[in-house]
Amino acid sequence: MDGGCQCGSVRYRIEGEPLGLAVCHCTECQRQSGSAFGMSLAIRSNGFRLLTGELREFTTVCDSGRRKKCTFCPNCGTRIYHQVATEALSLKAGTLDDTSWLNPSAHYWTKRKQPWVSIPEEVPCVEDDG
Repeated sequence: MDGGCQCGSVRYRIEGEPLGLAVCHCTECQRQSGSAFGMSLAIRSNGFRLLTGELREFTTVCDSGRRKKCTFCPNCGTRIYHQVATEALSLKAGTLDDTSWLNPSAHYWTKRKQPWVSIPEEVPCVEDDG
C-alpha cells in the first residue's frame, strides 16, 4: 500500500498486514487532524518505507502522559505517522492513496468525542476519565 503527503513530495509504502485501525477522539487528535477525530493505522515499524522526500519530526505528550514522536512533510505539514513504541507506528490513515478498505477496530478517548459523532454499537470503545 502506498501513500503520501498533500503536496506530493513525501511518498511511502507500507509492507505487511496492518495491525489495526484506531479512531481517537482525544483533544490532541482533534487538533492535529483539524476534525472531530484522528485515524491511526497501526503497522510494524519495519513495514514502513519512505520512497521520496524527507520527514521532519517533533515530540509531544499524549493525553495518556506518554511521549509521542510525530513525523510530517516539511513542505506542506501533512502528518505521516506517530510513534510511541519502537516496534510499531501509527500511520495517519488518511494519507493512504486508497482509504476505501479502512474499517475501525476500536474508538479511543470517547468521552471527548464530538456529540454529533455516532459510533456503531459493535465497535469497541475505550473511555477515559476526562
